Amino acid sequence: MFSYNLLAVLAIGLASNLDNAGVGIAYGVRKIRIPWYSNLTVALISFLGTLLSGAFGSILAFWIEPWISHAIGSAVIIAVGLWVLLQAFKERGTEEVLPETAGHFSRLLRNPEEADKDSSKSISFSESILLGTALAMNALAGGFNAGVTQLNIVLTSLSVGVFSYLLFALSSWFGEKYAAEKLGSRATVISGVLLIVIGVCQLW
Repeated sequence: MFSYNLLAVLAIGLASNLDNAGVGIAYGVRKIRIPWYSNLTVALISFLGTLLSGAFGSILAFWIEPWISHAIGSAVIIAVGLWVLLQAFKERGTEEVLPETAGHFSRLLRNPEEADKDSSKSISFSESILLGTALAMNALAGGFNAGVTQLNIVLTSLSVGVFSYLLFALSSWFGEKYAAEKLGSRATVISGVLLIVIGVCQLW
């Protein structure tokens, strides 16, 4: 059971941050720098988002049967995985049907260079807050899932934060060095598929 829980914690941390890899590659290709403090800000936002949503899920789990908790957690993370996949395949012209805030975050993940509002070729602290909020959407679902399924919330949050920092830094370097533009769009698809797989596995 311990090894399964640890695997689930690591899987949530990885799946919640594959969008970071896509964004990091896009920045690397466009020669947009991500200073360590901006990367750390993005990671902290994901960490805190996971922690808060995990706490909410854990509180909810006290009031309902364990099998219902697992079903809800699985349903939420599967739904988010499907939403991520839809964003990857959505045509650009359909973004207007989304609420303004959701549409802005969706557009930002598709065109991450928009976060560099001052066109300085570097993500500032204030810009990293906007970017971190957009990237934390997947982490919220992962944290909630960890809470209702009784995974260690702190460990899950740390996993999300660490993967966020590492994937962002490494993918930015990779994108700049190898200009791997195609992997950026594939990262979103892989993220959605992984979230769905995690949700399905937890149903058993």
